[in-house]
Amino acid sequence: MPYIEIGSSAYRRILLSMLLGSLVTFAILYSPQTLIGAFAEQFHVSPSTASFVISFATLMLAVSMLFVSVFSNAWGRKGVMSISLFATSVLAIISSFSNSFHLLLALRLLEGISLAGFPAIAMTYLNEEISPRSIGRVMGVYVGGTAIGGFVGRVLVSALTDLFSWHVALLVLGIFSLLCSICFWMYLPKSQHFQPISISFKHSLTGFKSGITNKKLLSIYLIGFLLLGVYVTLFNYLGYPLSQPPYNLSQTVIGFLFIFQLVGSWSSFLFGKLADKHSRAGLIGLGIALSLIGALLTLSGNLYFMIAGLILFAFGFFAGHTVASGWIGRIAPAPSKSYASSLYLLFYYTGSSLVGWFGGFFLASLHWGGVVAFIGVLLIVTALLVLQLTREPAAQHHVRMEK
Repeated sequence: MPYIEIGSSAYRRILLSMLLGSLVTFAILYSPQTLIGAFAEQFHVSPSTASFVISFATLMLAVSMLFVSVFSNAWGRKGVMSISLFATSVLAIISSFSNSFHLLLALRLLEGISLAGFPAIAMTYLNEEISPRSIGRVMGVYVGGTAIGGFVGRVLVSALTDLFSWHVALLVLGIFSLLCSICFWMYLPKSQHFQPISISFKHSLTGFKSGITNKKLLSIYLIGFLLLGVYVTLFNYLGYPLSQPPYNLSQTVIGFLFIFQLVGSWSSFLFGKLADKHSRAGLIGLGIALSLIGALLTLSGNLYFMIAGLILFAFGFFAGHTVASGWIGRIAPAPSKSYASSLYLLFYYTGSSLVGWFGGFFLASLHWGGVVAFIGVLLIVTALLVLQLTREPAAQHHVRMEK
């Protein structure tokens, strides 16, 4: 069967479906991010403990993706992704009725498991079905959809929380996500290049071993770990300085500031196209530099400079993640692409959980300046990983081939 090319009906259906899937997944995953302060106050817990509503979900998401990739190799891509989106939407509706912090955390754990089915398989599905010469652009659309999903979830929940309560906010988000899940199932084309593989522990172990022992892939996994870690850290705790003097912003206004994350969508589209023609390492390095400048701007004390910093930070993060995630499919051998993608996402979301949680201690002890210093150090480490990647002879040869 031929690959799907840009401009075809199937191509447009895939783009719409990936956008819907990303919308559901990342709206539900990150919607509680603007509510961390509210949870801390209502349930009488610390900011770092309240951030568990994000960390628990992302950690379970990361671990579960390893198993989901194995099942998807036997059961098919579309079915597993559809079930994931339906189950996540239902759990989001149930979580809106939580009356204790422990119950909310338990439901977020289950959401993390159910969420795994979409991001673990979406990258593999795209690499299997889309023409290799167009994969960078399509991956940019997919990653851009994650930015839109995160924005919609945060803004919708923030506004409805101010108008009603966070219970109503999560209920509305769950119902909206269920409708999007139905549309995803209806529009996504069936896999044409998927070859079922019987579930085998030995085969899976071999696939994961191939993905983890490849030094180039391991460097990209660590880059993903650090990139999402610093991104989640900044946006987890951003509400604290903004809700206090001299800003004193309301929950709704703080939520709407996340609109600036939408530049991440444009960044993903742009860098996805650039990655098909230019050095991927250089593009990731540029994204890191922009994120570092953006983080430093949030220290200015001026709201407009802080907003400019958020824009640069989001732009740089989505640029780096788009290029790194697309690079996985170019490096990994065909039989182990799904395992390599799952390992990248394992590192990626583990970084979200661990780094995002650890950043709360810097907020508690050193305030916002400590959080930015923590982010800055990790971005420098990320840049060193990219530099090391370019110095590997095989990596250099690969970059030359891509130019």
